Amino acid sequence: MLSANRVKILLILMLPLVLCLAAASGAYKIHWWKIPQILWSKGDGYEVLIFVRFPRVILSAIVGSLLAISGATLQGIFRNPLADPGLVGVTAGASLGAALWIVLIGSGIFSIWGLPIAAFTGGILVTVLVYQIARTAGRVLTVTLLLSGIAFNSIAGAGIGLMTFIADEEQLRSLTFWLLGSFGGATWQLILVSLPLSVLGLLCLLPLSQSLNAMTLGESEAFHLGISVNRLKRRAVFGAALSVGAAVSAAGGIGFVGLVVPHLLRLVGGPDHRFVLPSSALAGAILLVFADTLARTAVSPMELPIGIITGALGGPFFLWLLIQHKRDILYI
Repeated sequence: MLSANRVKILLILMLPLVLCLAAASGAYKIHWWKIPQILWSKGDGYEVLIFVRFPRVILSAIVGSLLAISGATLQGIFRNPLADPGLVGVTAGASLGAALWIVLIGSGIFSIWGLPIAAFTGGILVTVLVYQIARTAGRVLTVTLLLSGIAFNSIAGAGIGLMTFIADEEQLRSLTFWLLGSFGGATWQLILVSLPLSVLGLLCLLPLSQSLNAMTLGESEAFHLGISVNRLKRRAVFGAALSVGAAVSAAGGIGFVGLVVPHLLRLVGGPDHRFVLPSSALAGAILLVFADTLARTAVSPMELPIGIITGALGGPFFLWLLIQHKRDILYI
């Protein structure tokens, strides 16, 4: 196991390098070390960098950070390394909101803003409903929270299936591509819409590290250490819902980032949430920028949905981790 500080420093150094390499990659070739010169002189490739590449790599970094830190927080609050943002229904709710918009409304005066707003609203509404159902006599029951999330995942899945059934060919293509995730529509405007919610989500989750460390001892022990368990659950769930809702509204459904990244970091640098939360944000950004670069260059000039890339990379890698570190997982 490496030093947690060394891992964080390595991730901090890697992120700008990965961003530059991603911005330089694509059908129009740009040498990454020439990017500062191109930006300064506004030479060949300036428009490609400013209006196409930079919005895409920045948005993918933001979404990766939000998904990974949300997964790390929920794994801490549920004390389960296999927990995922999808458990509380936020991903399914956001996907249903987007599906309703694509099929029932589609275009109009609010077409640019409508899809992300509909997705974010769907995710938040489902999370609020799940949280309210889980409240009993002033307490939030973790088991009820998880079961409610599973139920709403099923309901949202049925709704998405219905929208898929009644969609025409063009709507079905848009719906399928969006549900698998894509940064093809990344613009500075979309980043500006997502940024306030993204920052708010990160500010809500990052300070929870000490409380999540106490939760590893159990809810009763955390309460005796002065932690308000119900308040912590409420802040963690709604912070994760805010973050994942913003991420899904900007890029669609992207799996495995919130599951694999925190788990890998625990194996590499230890379970201390003062390390896991910020490192998850950095590593999630790096992973999704890399995955998006692969999605748009692997079959160029076509583009793969990024959900296919994260599933293809994340599934086997996660199985490898389980096989290699079965004994370590028992102590996480």
